[in-house]
Amino acid sequence: MTAVIVLVAGYGASKTSAFQWFLLKASLRNQFPQVQWITTRELADWLQDRHRPPPVLLDVRTAEEWNVSHLPGARRIDPGTSAEMALPGASRDVPVVTYCAVGYRSAELATRLRAAGFTHVQNLEGSIFQWANEHRPLVRDGEGTARVHPYSNFWRRLLADDVRAPL
Repeated sequence: MTAVIVLVAGYGASKTSAFQWFLLKASLRNQFPQVQWITTRELADWLQDRHRPPPVLLDVRTAEEWNVSHLPGARRIDPGTSAEMALPGASRDVPVVTYCAVGYRSAELATRLRAAGFTHVQNLEGSIFQWANEHRPLVRDGEGTARVHPYSNFWRRLLADDVRAPL
C-alpha cells in the first residue's frame, strides 16, 4: 500500500490521472479481497431505481468531513465503529453500501460487517472523492452542494479543484 500511496502522491496536486486512481483502487482491492465493490455508476443507477429498495448508505468519515458534505440519505458512522453499533437491530440481509474519502476506512467497516454476518455489503469504489469528481449529488444540511472535505493535504490531490473544499 505504501508504494501505491507514494505513486499517487507523487503526481501534481491539481489533476489526478486515471492511472493514479487505477493504482489506488487495485491496492484497496488487494488489501481487502473479501470486500465486494460497487461502482459510482452502479450506485447512482440503484438510487434512481424506484423498483429496488435503496441500500443503507454508511458514511465512514469523521464529523468534520461529514459536515462539509455527504451522499443524500447517508448515515455517518465513526471510523472504527463495530458492526453491531453501525447497524443495531438490522436484518443481516439488508443491502448496505459503505463509503469514506477514497475507500480504505469504509472497506474496513465492510469487512467487519461481513464478519458479523451481513450478507449484502458493498464498498463504493472511489468513495465520495470519485462520486464528487463525477459531479454526482451531495448534500450539506439538507441542501445540495458540490464540495467535499479533502481529508488531508496528502489526499486532497485526488479531488478535482472544483469540488475540493478548503481544509
